[in-house]
Amino acid sequence: MIKNMANRQKKTASERLSSFFPKESVLRDFEICCLSRETSLLARKEVLTGKAKFGVTGDGKEVPQVALARVFRPGDFRSGYYRDQTLMFALGVATVETYFSQLYADTKNDPFSGGRQMNNHYATPLIDKESGEWTDHVNHYNITSDISCTSGQMGRALGLSLASKHYRISPELQDEQRFSRNGQEVCFCTIGDASTSEGAFWEVINAAGVTQTPLAIFVWDDGYGISVPTSVQTTKGSISEVLAGFQTDDKGRGIDIYTGKAWDYPGLVQLFSVAIETMRQTHRPAVFHIQEATQPQGHSTSGSHERYKSKERLDWEHEMDCILHMEQWILSENIATSEELEAIKEHCKTSVRSARDHAWNQHLAPVHARNQALKAILKDIPEQDGSVAALKKKISEHGQHLLGETLSVARRIRYRLLGDSSPAVEKLSQWIQSAEQEGQQDYNTHLYSSSPRSALRVPAVPAVYDSNPVPKNGFEILNAFFDKALERDPRLVAFGEDVGHIGDVNQGFAGLQAKYGTHRVFDTGIREYSIVGKAIGMAMRGLRPIAEIQYIDYLIYGLEPLNDDLATLRYRSNGQQQAPAIIRTRGHRLEGIWHAGSPIGMILSALRGMYVLTPRNMTQAAGMYNTMLHSDDPALVIECLNGYRLKEPMPANIGEFTVPLGVPEVLNEGLDLTLVTYGSCVRIAQAALQLLQPFGISVELIDVQTLIPFDLESRIARSLQKTNRLVILDEDVPGGASAYILQKILETQQGYRYLDSAPVTITASEHRTPYGSDGDYFSKPSAENVFEAVYKLLYEAEPGRFKGSL
Repeated sequence: MIKNMANRQKKTASERLSSFFPKESVLRDFEICCLSRETSLLARKEVLTGKAKFGVTGDGKEVPQVALARVFRPGDFRSGYYRDQTLMFALGVATVETYFSQLYADTKNDPFSGGRQMNNHYATPLIDKESGEWTDHVNHYNITSDISCTSGQMGRALGLSLASKHYRISPELQDEQRFSRNGQEVCFCTIGDASTSEGAFWEVINAAGVTQTPLAIFVWDDGYGISVPTSVQTTKGSISEVLAGFQTDDKGRGIDIYTGKAWDYPGLVQLFSVAIETMRQTHRPAVFHIQEATQPQGHSTSGSHERYKSKERLDWEHEMDCILHMEQWILSENIATSEELEAIKEHCKTSVRSARDHAWNQHLAPVHARNQALKAILKDIPEQDGSVAALKKKISEHGQHLLGETLSVARRIRYRLLGDSSPAVEKLSQWIQSAEQEGQQDYNTHLYSSSPRSALRVPAVPAVYDSNPVPKNGFEILNAFFDKALERDPRLVAFGEDVGHIGDVNQGFAGLQAKYGTHRVFDTGIREYSIVGKAIGMAMRGLRPIAEIQYIDYLIYGLEPLNDDLATLRYRSNGQQQAPAIIRTRGHRLEGIWHAGSPIGMILSALRGMYVLTPRNMTQAAGMYNTMLHSDDPALVIECLNGYRLKEPMPANIGEFTVPLGVPEVLNEGLDLTLVTYGSCVRIAQAALQLLQPFGISVELIDVQTLIPFDLESRIARSLQKTNRLVILDEDVPGGASAYILQKILETQQGYRYLDSAPVTITASEHRTPYGSDGDYFSKPSAENVFEAVYKLLYEAEPGRFKGSL
C-alpha cells in the first residue's frame, strides 16, 4: 500500500517535472549556459593576447540568469550591471558575435554602444535615433544602457519601476499603448553582492519599500567584491539577513525577500516564476538573494583570483559550479543522456570560436581596407629623409588595427611634408581628413539630441504682456506656468521634498497637488540620489518628470546619477536612448554655508550632456521650462533663491512663451565695456550700473541666460567688437564658472581679438558664504565690487577721463 502510494507520488512528480521543465526548454537553457561560459573563457584570452583592452565576464552566474530569462517578458525593463551576458543571450538581445564586437570596441558592429562602452554593457533602442520618436516598449525586451559605477543602476531602476505604477494608477494615461500594459511590467535590477554596500543601494531599497513599485532586485552573491570577502562587506555576511527589517509585514508593507542557490536550476525557475507573477499583480518590490555563486575566472581580466582565494575556496568553487550542478540534475532526472550533453558542450565550443573569429574579421575588414588605401598613397610619396621612411615602414610592418594608431603615424608623415603640395601629399591629406571625420562620427556624436525635438530647435515664442500687466510675486509666475503645463501634458509629473502637500518650500506648486492629484504632484523623502533616479527612469519610459532638489547645495547628493547616468545616457547608448528629465533646484549665494551655494564650476564640469539653465527671474525660468518640456533633452534649471518674492509682470501668454537656449540677452546697451553675468548676479550688475551712471561710464550688460549651451551666436564677441573690454561677474569661487565663461568668449568666440585691456573677473570668495547678512556682503560680489572693478579698468585705460583713482 505504501509502496503503491510512493509510486503514484513519484509519477505525479515526474509529470509535474515534464510539464514545468520540458526537455527542449531545459536543453536550450543548458546550451545557453555552456555558450556563455565558453564566451567568458575566450573573452579573457582575447584580452590577454592583446586583441581587446579589458574584460568583465559573467561566468558563475549562468544558471540563475537562464532561470531569470524565463520570467522576463516583452515590456519589462532591465537596469543591470556588467555580468548579465547569459541573460542577454537567453533573451536574444545579444549574440556571441555582438558580445565580441563590443569587446573589440567595434564602432560599426557593437549594437549596444557603438564601441563606446566595454563589454557586457547592453542597451536596446528605446527611441529611433534619427527621428527621436519613441519605439514600441511593450512588445520588446527593454534593456537600459548599463553603467560601470557600482550600484549606479539602482536609482534608474527605481524610476523605471515607478513608471509602471504611474501608468497603472493614472487615469490620464490609460489609453497609452506604447509604454505600458496597465503597469504589469517589472523592472529587473541586477547587482553584485559587494555593491550592496553602497549607500545608493540602501537609499533605493528604502524608497522602493515606501513607494511600492514592481522592482525586482537580484543580488548575485559570489562571496567577494574583487578581493574583499562578504564578511568585510556586509553585516552578518548576508544581505538578506540584514534586510530582514524590510520584510513585508501582515499589512502588506515592505519588501518581499527571497533566497536561492545559484546552482539550483529547478528551484530558481520555480521561485522566479511564482514571485515575479505576484509582483506583476501587487507591485510589491522584492529582493532575490542568490547565494553560492562562483566566479571561475576571478573579478576581471586585470588580475587573478588565486592571489586572494585559498585553495579550499577554489576547490569549493570548482565543486559548486552552477553548470556542473545543472548537468548533474539533468542526468538525475533522465531529461537527457550524458552523450547529448557532451554534444551540446562541444557544439558550444565550436560555435563560440566561430562567432569570435567572425566578429574579429568583421572588425578588421574596414581597417584593412583603410590601411591598404593609405599604403597605396604612401608608395607615391618621396621619402626625402630617414624619418619619413621609418614612419612608412612602421605602417607597412605593423598593420595597426586601430584607426587612432594609423592616423597618428599618417599625421606625423604629413608634418614632415609641410610645404609639399604634390598630388600624393594632397591624397594623404584627404585620407587624414576622412579618417578624422570617421573618428569624430564614431566617438563625438549624440552628446545632445539632434532630433527634430532637440531643445535647440524649439521655436522661440516671446512673452506677451497686456498694456497694464499685473505685478506678481516670482513664485506666482512659476505657479501659473506649472498649472498650465500640468493641464496641457498628462505625462508631466512633479516631485521632490515638500513639493506635494505644501507645493514646495517656495510655493511654486502651491495648490497643484489638490488640483491634479497625488500621482501627478507628490512628496518624496529626503533622498536626493533616488529623486534623481526616479526622474531618469520615468523619463526613459515616456513620462515628463520635473524632479526638485530643494537647494543647489543638496545637488551633490544627487550628482552621481546626474553625472554618470543622465548626462551620459544618449552618448553611451550611441543615440538609442534618452531621458528628457528636468531637474529643478534653487541657488546662488545668499546667507548660510549650506543653503546658499553656487558650485557652478563643478556643475559645468560634471554635467556635459545636460543643459544648464540659469534664469535671472521666474518669468525667464518659466520660459526655459516650457522650452525643455517641448524638447527631448535633459536639463538642470537653477532658479534664483532670492527671487520668489520679487515682483514681476505676469505674461499674458504664460504657458506658451519659450526662451531659446544659448541666446544671451542684452539688458543694457553700452560703449565702454561689456559686463557678462547670469542668474542672481544680474540684479547686482544692474545696481552697479546705477552707481556708474553719474561717472559717465556706459556698460553693455549681457545676461548669458544659459551656461550650457553658451552663446551659440557669439553675441558677446560682437559686443566686444564695440566695447573692447570685458568684465565677468560670477558668484562662484575664483576660477569656477568665470573660467568657463572666459574660455568660451576668448577662445571659442576668439574674443581676445577685440580686447584693448586684460579681461577682469569678479567672483565670490573661495570659502562658503557664512551665516548672516554681513557674512553675505563680505563673501560674494556686491554692486560696490562691480563699480570699483569697472572704474579701475577704465581709469587704467583712460586716466584723463576721470577725476581721480580709487
